[in-house]
Amino acid sequence: MDSNLTPLALSLKVALISTAVVFLSGLVMARFLTQKEFWGKNMVESLLLLPLVLPPTVVGFGLLLAFGKNGFLGKWLSDVFGLQIVFTLTGAVIASVVVSFPLMYQSAQAAFSSIDRRLEDAARTMGASEWRLFWTVSFPLAWPGLLAGLVLSFARGLGEFGATLMLAGYIPGKTDTIPVAIYFAVEAGQMDKAMFWVIVIVALGLCTTVWLNWWSRRHLRRYAYKK
Repeated sequence: MDSNLTPLALSLKVALISTAVVFLSGLVMARFLTQKEFWGKNMVESLLLLPLVLPPTVVGFGLLLAFGKNGFLGKWLSDVFGLQIVFTLTGAVIASVVVSFPLMYQSAQAAFSSIDRRLEDAARTMGASEWRLFWTVSFPLAWPGLLAGLVLSFARGLGEFGATLMLAGYIPGKTDTIPVAIYFAVEAGQMDKAMFWVIVIVALGLCTTVWLNWWSRRHLRRYAYKK
């Protein structure tokens, strides 16, 4: 692969992997927390959404403390599995997962909360198991909201910078995602290179949001027509 296109390949790889992780984890957490009531639930949800309101550098600093050489997770992963997280593409994926998770969780929570519980109760009275209920009733009804969260999480993962720089650093060919490449191109006075990557990431983000808006309007028209 052309080394000049490495940031694009790395950014897409990080965004796709982190989106897959965030989608599954956000789906599970949102489903669980919308169905369960317990003491401390508000605090749990607040902690899940915390990365959304913190500066990315603060999130990155926390991840660095956790996954660094002497961090509790970093030391455990190194001793047990021989894995290093700091200054690796895995670190970039973890940073993207943490900062994009709140978007997926919020979308999934709103989607599951909007489901008419009478439809789920009707499926239960007909003998449907919870697993079958989820895949045949809950998931299809919540899909528009889940898709929105999926797309937004991908876009957020693609554009993550602060936490990624703190945890994965800048290693050309290994951790230089597009946002990081833009920053260091500007630092080096390579404005043409920076502008190229700015255009690329703006185009990717615009295509993502345009498609999501188009799909949302189409879904709403189809829903209105059925009613």
